[in-house]
Amino acid sequence: MTHDVCAIVPPHLLNKLARAEDPAVHEPARRTLALDAAERVHRRLTAEIGPTVAPPTRAADHPERTVCDAQHLQELPGRRVRCEGDADAPDTSVNHAYDGLGATFDFYLQTLSRCSIDGDGSPLGASVHFRNNYDNAFWDGEQMVFGDGDGRIFGDFTQSPDVIGHELTHGVTQFTANLQYFGQSGALNEHMSDVFGSLVEQYAKGQTPDEANWLIGEELLRPGVQGVALRSMKAPGTAYDDDELGKDPQPAHMDDYVETFADNGGVHLNSGIPNHAFYLAATQLGGYAWEHAGRIWYDVLTSGRLAPDADFRSFAGLTTAAAEAYGTKERNAVLQAWTAVGVPTQ
Repeated sequence: MTHDVCAIVPPHLLNKLARAEDPAVHEPARRTLALDAAERVHRRLTAEIGPTVAPPTRAADHPERTVCDAQHLQELPGRRVRCEGDADAPDTSVNHAYDGLGATFDFYLQTLSRCSIDGDGSPLGASVHFRNNYDNAFWDGEQMVFGDGDGRIFGDFTQSPDVIGHELTHGVTQFTANLQYFGQSGALNEHMSDVFGSLVEQYAKGQTPDEANWLIGEELLRPGVQGVALRSMKAPGTAYDDDELGKDPQPAHMDDYVETFADNGGVHLNSGIPNHAFYLAATQLGGYAWEHAGRIWYDVLTSGRLAPDADFRSFAGLTTAAAEAYGTKERNAVLQAWTAVGVPTQ
């Protein structure tokens, strides 16, 4: 299995912050970019030797969570501070991470009958307080890693449940379709994480598509930042418009597809197109999104028919075909959603 940099804050945004005049903004962004580059090496080594997580020690219908404190160092996982069944820790970041791991495990088990990210009850681990003022959170192929943010643009990355669901879903994709992290397949990899990250939060709150905000990372931006989140699935390109962050560059339609070699071929940018298609399908179908559109997307992810180098068109065709198993209404909703964002299904 291969996996690359799967961090919630995209490099184009960090590059923008790295050019800010304020040292409180550009210094953490520059360190974060350097650390993310170093993590690429670790993840590629993990891909070659395989994950080293221990086998589960509890029943498969219960999570096995471990949260460690990296103590602002780079060595992972750090000092173990809370294990499965332990009482709340004095550290709120530890508790947020523990709860987010549990919420994601519960979502996959209860709605999709999947036991943990590998489908076989694997333990879930997380490290908090990674380095100083680290402006990101990521899945490293074995566990979650959270920074505290710089305090100026970003806050504690454990505060956002959809971010935790997003990053753990990179693990689900790693164990299923293993979508290559470049170009349109990489954008689909990010898209899957946004979809199920959002659904983790919707499930925890009992929200219908009309009640959900469809924002990714809503809790991360500090007061004073002109924006609501890192991304919007409902309206890609509108999540922020800030002097230091810049304007959200995500497209919502293939007419605005971004051709670039940066960001692994624009994986965090062009994911806005399938994100919007999913939002349109989910709202058209109503009910709870995890029972309809989410089930269709999960069927494709785990079907064995989704190629690692899949593009938007092939994915649209697979989701439309998978929707037929649920009925004409489902097929039409998915077909219309892809048509609305300019992606053909054949």
